[in-house]
Amino acid sequence: MDMSVKIGERPEAIRRVTKLYAKLLMAGFALSPIVLIAYLYFFQDPTLKFENHLFHEIAIAGATLEGLFVTYVSWRCYQSSGEPLLRWLTLGFLGFTAIYALHGAFTGMAHHNIWLFLLYGPASRLAMAILLLVGLLSFNQEADSPELRAAPRRWLTWIAVFLLINILVGILAYSPIAGNPAVRLTMEGGALVFSAINITLMLIGRIRSPLMTVFGISISMFGLSSLAFILGRPWNHMWWLAHAIFAGGFFFLSYGIIQAFHTTRSFAKVYSQEEMVNRLAMAMVKTESAIQELQRSNQMLAHLASTDSLTGAANRRHFIERVDAEIARAKRDNLPFSLLALDLDNFKSINDHYGHQIGDEVLQGFVQQSLDAIRPYDSIARMGGEEFMILLPQTTMDVAVTIGERVRSATENAVFKSILIPRLALTVSIGVSQFGHDGTSIDTIFRAADERLYRAKGMGRNCVITA
Repeated sequence: MDMSVKIGERPEAIRRVTKLYAKLLMAGFALSPIVLIAYLYFFQDPTLKFENHLFHEIAIAGATLEGLFVTYVSWRCYQSSGEPLLRWLTLGFLGFTAIYALHGAFTGMAHHNIWLFLLYGPASRLAMAILLLVGLLSFNQEADSPELRAAPRRWLTWIAVFLLINILVGILAYSPIAGNPAVRLTMEGGALVFSAINITLMLIGRIRSPLMTVFGISISMFGLSSLAFILGRPWNHMWWLAHAIFAGGFFFLSYGIIQAFHTTRSFAKVYSQEEMVNRLAMAMVKTESAIQELQRSNQMLAHLASTDSLTGAANRRHFIERVDAEIARAKRDNLPFSLLALDLDNFKSINDHYGHQIGDEVLQGFVQQSLDAIRPYDSIARMGGEEFMILLPQTTMDVAVTIGERVRSATENAVFKSILIPRLALTVSIGVSQFGHDGTSIDTIFRAADERLYRAKGMGRNCVITA
């Protein structure tokens, strides 16, 4: 007993340990750039530089193209889901790209006006940090309407805002205060502060969906890149490391956007593996239940389509299909079968004297009496009005006559307990035909049975007639 309890407890303990380990891995991954920042800050000479304008221009051009691509994918996700977070993510990517592109475009100005070259980087990171924080505050809000998503004015307004920021940064770069350390520190420090607020709100709100985890790790890397930019100097190794850290966060957040695009096109509605398994199991149960219900509905529809609604006997169409199948089997296996053509005698007088409701009950009672008189694998069909046919598989004429007599006798002696007039003078005339003896097609054996039925009518009714 104790051993079984211990064995049962082990998987739960392992699950808890692995969950904790996964959280530590994510935290370690998000904070790993701190190690590199500390290494360069304490052990690397800050005067060592790698000044390569062409490399920088190519890198910024690549970042700009990627930013435009990810902006477009984010916009497509937003158009599909209407999620406000994706709207702000789109604007964050767009704003960063529109401002950061000038950081690369003015690389050649590094020796003429270094502030025109430098200030666009922190400005782009500050704008993105603010927009991402606003996006987090809109997490799980109601989706925007399709009309609001498609409205071009909102997007054009924001593009105008980003262009205005570019102009203001250019003016600031040529102002007397451009070289004041507080200017660059305010923008870079602002990006760091907004990133820290973002992470704090995520931890307080316990936002842990898979793509929001990606979001949080990316924000952490953005904040650490701003810290590296503050500690670094243009072209030194800390400065290049800051670029690399930000690029890592940008790549990781782009990965989250692509995952959203290929799944639910939403950051809030992408589930963990455990949630996906549970939802899949629930969906499978619902699907199986729906399939069973559909099968029952199909069976019911098939039954309704093949039976006479009043009597429950097969209808003419279904009976003909059964006879066609029996003909094919008879030809294949060289087996006989027979048909009984039945017509209730003087049924019109019952309707005229007692009404159609009594007539309907008589038809229902006749079918039940016939089913009791025939074999379990025989079948009866209502061909129209008071006319019926019975299919007798693997039956010769002689046996068919015996079964016909049984039906005739049961009808003649029938007592309809549900009818107010239980003793009705109800009789039936029957014609018999046999496959092979009277033909090998459905038309010939039907015709033979009908002809003998009419002969039974002419011979006084209430009899079974064969050839």
